[in-house]
Amino acid sequence: MERKSLLWFLIIAFSLAWILFLLPLAFGTQGSLQRQTMITICWAAAMWAPGVAALIVTRRVMKMPVRQLGLGRLGEKRVYLWAWLTPIGLSLLTGLLSWLFQPDKLDLSFAVIRDAMASAPGGAVVSPALVVAAQIAGAITLAPLLNTLFALGEELGWRGFLLPHLLPHGQPRAILISGLIWGIWHAPAILQGHNYPSQPVLGVLMMIVFTVLLGAFLSWLYLRTGSPWAPALGHGTVNAVAGLPIVFMPGVDITYTATLASPVGWIPLGLLVALLIWRRRLPVTNPQGWGAQSPENPATQS
Repeated sequence: MERKSLLWFLIIAFSLAWILFLLPLAFGTQGSLQRQTMITICWAAAMWAPGVAALIVTRRVMKMPVRQLGLGRLGEKRVYLWAWLTPIGLSLLTGLLSWLFQPDKLDLSFAVIRDAMASAPGGAVVSPALVVAAQIAGAITLAPLLNTLFALGEELGWRGFLLPHLLPHGQPRAILISGLIWGIWHAPAILQGHNYPSQPVLGVLMMIVFTVLLGAFLSWLYLRTGSPWAPALGHGTVNAVAGLPIVFMPGVDITYTATLASPVGWIPLGLLVALLIWRRRLPVTNPQGWGAQSPENPATQS
């Protein structure tokens, strides 16, 4: 592992992202439209900080062509189907578990949406169920594709650069360490109430659990294809569908339930990782991508 390259990658990825995560605090008050607008813009840009770091370090520090990062490679095509469908299934299981734990929170009348539509011109004549159906359809079709463009920034860094640099330590350690780093990277956003609004401090640790579990699945996608595009699609789909259960359970505390990032969401994620290990899909035999075929890399051993 080239420590200099890894150190520069982490410095750029963290410093650039943390500036963007914190920048909205200088605009407006908490909850204001100005603050929320800046959060949307700056945090979307922050997703590309790891990708920018990977590009800079690969080209300027390592003196290697950026094609080393696998942007021009797709790899095994059927893996992309798993990248798209698996997060949808995980979100569905999270919703079912959330309902089992808090059945009284289920609202199939969609009262919140009905009230919001009633205040909009002509909204009263639109069926809330139709609105929900449109939301779900968009979340599982167009949204994953659009989100992939932003998620690629993170996956180019975490899976396209960081994971290969850690592979000489073996796949399990590489996946665990990259997941830990990815979780810590989110700290400024989590402390502002993102994902775990009722527990922003504890939420930093909760986010690390989530990123380690999700990172195992995204690393599997990368190692199967050698391409950052596969985990980017998986990541983009997660961002699109992770909160869908909230539509049916609007009164829950998302810190603990109804999203993939919540402890309830960890259950299907943990089962997925356990299934990959049990079926001997993880560690990946004959992994693809940068550094995966290094003769000293124990991850290539079957």
